[in-house]
Amino acid sequence: MRSRPIWRALCHQRPTSRKPVTRLLDSISQIAHQFDAIVLDQWGVLHDGTTPYDGAIDALQGLASRGSRLAVLSNSGKRAALNAQRIASKGFAEALFACVMTSGEALWQDVASGKLTGRRAYVVSAHQTDAAQWAGGLDLAFVTDLAQADFVLIMGLPEGDAALGDAALRALRDAILARNIPTYCSNPDRASPRAGGRLVVSPGALAHDIADAGGEVVFYGKPYAPVFRSVETALGVPPGRCLMVGDSLEHDIAGAAQAGWQTLFIRGGIHARIFASPDVRPALTALVACKNTSIPDFSLHSLR
Repeated sequence: MRSRPIWRALCHQRPTSRKPVTRLLDSISQIAHQFDAIVLDQWGVLHDGTTPYDGAIDALQGLASRGSRLAVLSNSGKRAALNAQRIASKGFAEALFACVMTSGEALWQDVASGKLTGRRAYVVSAHQTDAAQWAGGLDLAFVTDLAQADFVLIMGLPEGDAALGDAALRALRDAILARNIPTYCSNPDRASPRAGGRLVVSPGALAHDIADAGGEVVFYGKPYAPVFRSVETALGVPPGRCLMVGDSLEHDIAGAAQAGWQTLFIRGGIHARIFASPDVRPALTALVACKNTSIPDFSLHSLR
């Protein structure tokens, strides 16, 4: 029996026709001149968490040499400066970017300005050192007993041998729900790409699970409008002159479209398996319908 394409197996529905049609590109240079700022996601666009994607560094160097203003907008729980350093460690010179904005930076700024009530935080993070580093300059106390917390910060999830299984994540969700206190999530992504095409569970999966069960959750980062407005302000560029380049239809593409930006979808990131065949258009149409998001204006397999 002939097997179904993976996009059909994942979406379980017939693709529907939508307008306008996404323009498939060979290179981002084909459209770069149309925008005052090109804003890029990090994981799935620039690198896989370990190494830069083939052609990505050359593509950005070429754009910069032709006068494009570049920025990064990442759903990372870490602060902007640390992400700029991490991107540079992958071979992307810091001088390439006029701005690096992260969801973790936006959360830090709200805590610093007193928008969160209370000072005792129960933190869910990949590493406790990450949380401590993020909290520098804040009047926060981290507690290890959820019963003592004023609120929960979901900043990361352990990976590798320390990764939490489904049962542990459910238990943590139920414990947070039982406390009935606010949860703040600085990474709304449900999954993130890693080397070798792997996907790992990201903090947004836990936070969305809590919200779906009736918990009070505040999300920072894409697809929520404030982080897009922060980038516009930092760059001094109006929405209609910004291009968002990302691999998540739910976060990068939907959020940017709602903010009035144009969008370029990278197929080789988190959804790479769906686009393993050359039959791009029906797969993209089905994925947009499945995710119930805006259709991207442009698309590339990978940044080049």
